Amino acid sequence: MNETILRFGYPATLVADYDHWVVLLRPAQPTLGSLILAAKGEATAFADLSPAAFAEMGRVVADIEAALKGAVDYARINYLMLMMVDPHVHFHVIPRHEGTREAEGVAIEDKGWPKVPALGEAVALDEARTAALVAWLRALWPNAR
Repeated sequence: MNETILRFGYPATLVADYDHWVVLLRPAQPTLGSLILAAKGEATAFADLSPAAFAEMGRVVADIEAALKGAVDYARINYLMLMMVDPHVHFHVIPRHEGTREAEGVAIEDKGWPKVPALGEAVALDEARTAALVAWLRALWPNAR
């Protein structure tokens, strides 16, 4: 796994594993169920991903949206490619909704709704809450591998 994936807590945050991508629970949650969609390779530019990674991305995004719809019933979903600190290709996946969502004893309000996500107000998860939310999302994941 590349350095960016490791910085986002892999393997403890791993929700789903694909040939070219991993889906991780975002350690700081601006909304409940926020994820990281990260390319496994060493690409640091989106255009440098392999054709196979681009092809697989459609399936991964469909799985993300199905799982998060069931988990938090989002109204919108934001895919933010913020590769300023962590250079490898990755997206911050933020399910958006009015109000608060709760699971596994964690309640988080979308404080930015209906505007941009309030990333600076994200809830930092401890090890136990991370494990609980990862297990919760894995159980909801379509086509689990």
